[in-house]
Parts: sequence; structure tokens; C-alpha cells
Amino acid sequence: MFVNRAGILYHPLLEEALELTDKLKGSLAAEGISSWQCSAWDEDKAGPQVADSNLIFSIGGDGTIIHVAHVSAPFEVPILGVNLGRVGFITEMDADELLLGLSNLVREGGWVEERAMLEAKTDGRRFHALNDVVLRTTTGRLINIEVEIDGGTLAPYRADGIIVATATGSTAYSLASGGPILNPQSREIVLQPVACHLGLNHSLVLLPQSSVTLKVADGDKAMLSIDGQFNLPLTRGQDVMVKRSPYSTRFLRIGGQAYFYSSLWQKLQNKKAV
Repeated sequence: MFVNRAGILYHPLLEEALELTDKLKGSLAAEGISSWQCSAWDEDKAGPQVADSNLIFSIGGDGTIIHVAHVSAPFEVPILGVNLGRVGFITEMDADELLLGLSNLVREGGWVEERAMLEAKTDGRRFHALNDVVLRTTTGRLINIEVEIDGGTLAPYRADGIIVATATGSTAYSLASGGPILNPQSREIVLQPVACHLGLNHSLVLLPQSSVTLKVADGDKAMLSIDGQFNLPLTRGQDVMVKRSPYSTRFLRIGGQAYFYSSLWQKLQNKKAV
């Protein structure tokens, strides 16, 4: 993988992320690679600089990578995730591994893993998600949600919410709600109810080409959440249509193709400890 210009997107509230960004900037310069830096939270500022970059370093944790994915996916620029957190399901390495192995990384590269994303459309607006699209209650009370798959009615749900997740999101909120774990390169879509009282109280794994339409019953108050980072109140009777996005998120991987399974148990244990 040829790298002559790299972006560094960092968690703006972590002092460790700021320090690592400065060190990485110097190390890249020593390798003859130009770089630019920006808070991962400032997606509007980062976007214009991504197009002519070969690689994006994400400095933080899985939450930071979600921000970075929203910026990089339309340009198909790979992300290398550097973990400063405790779980790091999506990240590739820690800070010490990055600085010690940077020379080999930029010379030898690795392999690029593509992960599916979701597209949610409602009221003329369009959103893209790496993890999940969630329709949830805002009042602490159960809401009634009608679910259609490919135009056919599935079932009415009375629940705290419905999660529509990618394979990447299958190890996030969906997993905490009892959903299955998918291989991260899977294109299937997970439909997972949250605290379901009435309805189909089971996970469904849908075909990659499936579309899901969610509608909250009149009188119920609900929120649409995109990757847990953008929240949109829904008006009465508003539909949300979710399907696979035309974009995918690309990750630069250094380990072998079986890395996900070899590290899964360790990361699940760390997740429990958080």
C-alpha cells in the first residue's frame, strides 16, 4: 500500500490522543509522508481533506472510528484504528505498536478489510451508519413499532426499540440486547428488538439486499439514532427505511485474516469488565 499523504483524526478530549498525534506527525514526516490533523468530532472540517489522502489514522477507540468512518467511507480511504480505550473491537493496534512498527507499516502495508454500512432515509434526509440504526423510546415507556421487510409486514412490536445493525454493529448495542455475532465482513443485516414485551422476541438475520421499514404508532414518542452519535426526534407517523448503504468502510489490517476470531473472546472479556 503506497502512502504519501495521511490524515490523523483524534479524540479531542483525550490528552493521550493529542500527544500521540504530535508524535505520529513527526514520525510520518521522518518517513517522507505529509500529514494533516483534525478532531474526529469535526467531520465537516475533515471531509475536504480526506479525498487526496491514502490512509487515515484514527486515534482513540471504537467511538472515534465511527466518526472517522462517516468521513472516509465516501472516498474509500482505509482507516488504521489505534486504540486508546479498553475494548477496541474495530481498532487494529495500540499506541506503542503504532510508533514501533510505523516504518514497516508504510513500506509493507497490510490488507484492506471492507465492512458494510447501512443507509437510513426519513423525511427526505439520508444517513449512513457503520454500526446501527436504532428506533427507540424517549420517555422510558414502551412504544409500538410496525416493521416491514421488503414491503411485507413482519409484525407489530411493543418494545423499548428496534435495532437494525451491520455485522460490525453485531458486537455493539445489538449484542448487549441479545443479538448474534456476525463475521465483520458479512453483508447480512441484523434486526434486534430491545426489551420486547409483545411481538417477535427474537433476532432476525436478513439478506444483504433486504430493506426494513420502521414506523412508530401515532401518539408514541421516538428517537432515531445513527451509530449512537446522531439523534433525530421523529414526528407522528414518520417512516424510517433502512437498507445496505452504497458505501463501505475500509480498514487497514496488519494481522492475519482470522484475527477476529482469535481476539474475540479476549475483547468480550474486556467488554464485560468496562
